[in-house]
Amino acid sequence: MPTLTRKTRSAGQKRNLRPILRSAAAILERAASPAVDLGRTARRLRESQNLTLNDVAHRADISSAMLSRLETGQVSPSLETIVALAAALGITAAMLMQRVGTDDGGAQLIRAGEGLETVRSGTRRGHTYHLLAAQRGPRKIFEPFLVTFNDRSEVFPGFQHPGIEFIHMLSGIIHYRHGRHTYVLRPGDTLTFRGEVAHGPELLEKVPIKMLSLIIYANDED
Repeated sequence: MPTLTRKTRSAGQKRNLRPILRSAAAILERAASPAVDLGRTARRLRESQNLTLNDVAHRADISSAMLSRLETGQVSPSLETIVALAAALGITAAMLMQRVGTDDGGAQLIRAGEGLETVRSGTRRGHTYHLLAAQRGPRKIFEPFLVTFNDRSEVFPGFQHPGIEFIHMLSGIIHYRHGRHTYVLRPGDTLTFRGEVAHGPELLEKVPIKMLSLIIYANDED
C-alpha cells in the first residue's frame, strides 16, 4: 500500500473541502442578498423619480456616501435608516422591504395592489404609479407601471425620458399629448411613442382612469 505524503494528503483535503466551501459561499451570498435587494430597490425608485443621491440623502438625513454604499448592498441599514429612506422616496418602509429576499429565478409575481407605489417627478395628488416589476441588474431594460388618475382638475407637466413607451387603456377616457398631437384614448386603446418627445396627460375626460404604461429602454449592447 503506497504511503501518502503530506503534500498528497493536503491536496486531497483541499478537494474534499471544495464542496463545503462552495456551500458556505452560497450561504453567505444568500445572507447578503437582503441588503442587495433593498439597495437595488432604493436605487430603482430614486432613479424612477429622477432624484440624485444628494437629493435622497438630504431628505433621509444621511450622507451621499452612505446612500451609495446602501444602494450597492455594501452596508445593511438600520431600521431607522430604512424608515427615513422610505420617507425620502415617498413610500412606506414595508413597500421598500417587500422585494427583499425574493427568489432570483427570473420570474416575478406582483399580486394585485402590491406594486411599489412611486410618485413621478412633477406629479401631485390623484396621480399614482405602481411599479409592477422590480428589475435587477446594473441597467434598466424596461419599467411596467399601473397608472391611476382620480383628480380631473389636476394639471400635469410634460414628461421626457429615454426609450419607447407603450400605453394600454384599461378604464376611463383621457386626452394624451405627444409632441404637437393629442390622442383621445378609451378602454382597449393603445398608444406607442418615443419617450424623448414631450408627452403627458392633457385632459382627464372620464375618471377614474387606469392604464398600463410600459417603458422599454434601449440596449447599448445591441
